[in-house]
Amino acid sequence: MSKVTLDGNPIELSGTFPQNGDTVPPFTLTNSGLEDVKLENWAGKRKILNIIPSIDTGVCAASTRKFNEKAGALDNTVVLVVSADLPFAAARFCGAEGLENVITLSSFRNYSFQQDYGVGIQTGPLAGLCARAVVVLDEDNKVIHSQLVGEIKDEPDYDAALKVL
Repeated sequence: MSKVTLDGNPIELSGTFPQNGDTVPPFTLTNSGLEDVKLENWAGKRKILNIIPSIDTGVCAASTRKFNEKAGALDNTVVLVVSADLPFAAARFCGAEGLENVITLSSFRNYSFQQDYGVGIQTGPLAGLCARAVVVLDEDNKVIHSQLVGEIKDEPDYDAALKVL
């Protein structure tokens, strides 16, 4: 079990966060059309998993915008923004912002993602949401970069995530 902080206060997470060299477990998440999608939907592509607590916070919105801008044009790469938000909220945000280079996915009915990827917030005011993290996968779903952001209110290291691609 990992720990992060929120305003300096410890927050416990469930599961084990993936590390470089790990092959990640498959997942099922819900897209903006309320369809279940699986990791295998992006077989053969490199994947940036931008895992966030909620699109309705400033830092989460900023990371979604930045990955849309910086990674959207990378060859053979998809940016998946994962949160526990309802799919409607994420789709509304991306539509209002004109973000077309990210795919929003929700863990709202597939809680196993949070456990399997070690990002399920167990304590504190954000319990039930995902911790902030970035996991970059190669075409074979091996982790080539992972960052569990230590303070939930901080942005991830975009340059480190993009450098491996």
